[in-house]
Amino acid sequence: MQAYIESVQKRFRYYKDVAERAMAQLNEAQLFQKPSSESNSIAVIVNHLHGNMRSRWTNFFTEDGEKEWRRRDEEFEDRIRSKKELREKWDAGWQCVFDVIDHLTVEDLNRSVTIRGEAHSVIDAVNRQLTHYAYHIGEIVYVAKMYKDHEWRSLTIPKGMSEEFNRRMKNR
Repeated sequence: MQAYIESVQKRFRYYKDVAERAMAQLNEAQLFQKPSSESNSIAVIVNHLHGNMRSRWTNFFTEDGEKEWRRRDEEFEDRIRSKKELREKWDAGWQCVFDVIDHLTVEDLNRSVTIRGEAHSVIDAVNRQLTHYAYHIGEIVYVAKMYKDHEWRSLTIPKGMSEEFNRRMKNR
């Protein structure tokens, strides 16, 4: 079970890093631009993640993960006004995550937590959040790639480079 804890710690950090590297390729205006009228800007996605992270991870073991003070619908409004504020919300949300994830014990994995009145094993709650964040980080990457187009710098294995990448991995 310690391996599970180490795995989720690694994966949360990986997805955080992927999103940060995608956002770093954009100018400030692109962070706030909506690809279409029904889509969200990257800033709105960050605002939603911030609200979710604060709600889910604050008092993780002792309170319902959907806090009474959370206003989820407002997370999808244009509330962030600057790149600096976006970064502050991003960092604050992730700090809530890592304050719990980095201190999980094997014994904690046998506990139960509540989200929206529904009991979850700690493992299920952690997996739920990991997949939720990966989903939205995929959106961030997709939007960033659209804006950068041919100037996009790959975050993983560049197109057409799989065989070379695999060769390098095997020869490490």
